[in-house]
Amino acid sequence: MELPTPQSLKNRRNELGLTQNELGMRAGVSQPLIARIEGGDVDPRLSTLRRIVNAMDEKSGSLVRAEVLMHREVISVSPKDTVQNTVKRMQDTGYSQLPVIQDGSSVGSISNSDIIHSRAKYVEIGDLSVNEIMGESFPTVGKNSTLDEISSLLYHYKAIVVMESGITVGIITQADVAAYLSNETSA
Repeated sequence: MELPTPQSLKNRRNELGLTQNELGMRAGVSQPLIARIEGGDVDPRLSTLRRIVNAMDEKSGSLVRAEVLMHREVISVSPKDTVQNTVKRMQDTGYSQLPVIQDGSSVGSISNSDIIHSRAKYVEIGDLSVNEIMGESFPTVGKNSTLDEISSLLYHYKAIVVMESGITVGIITQADVAAYLSNETSA
């Protein structure tokens, strides 16, 4: 996130036709704080600045949330599935990694590299259950998480699981964000 200057915040707020009070209500901060930030009297916390910028992005229609990016059909496996069935599922769907879901919640992940590395520990791996070799869960976000937040996580992880009320409702991969950004720049 590029940090805006106090003047650029004020200019953008005015371009969007927002009063300081309206922006404050949208961002969940007070009008006097908006005035002090725009006047350069106070340096806001990054989280506060992010809420203000997100409120303006939302007003302009340029804020992208997880709900827009996610795949609602989550191809996954259970911790009790066998490695052999998991490999077949990966081959059939064309994915090199899958979330491991139990009772609607993400409990781990499994990838081709997990399977390959487990070969060094076990002679026969096909009949092993996924929970014996799975890796850590992909991080989770809510449907309202922003593209900025998602991109930060995808810098370190290959996928993100989208949750709502403790249940997996979608998944976002690095490829999904790349495709979205590619379409945005060509539009």
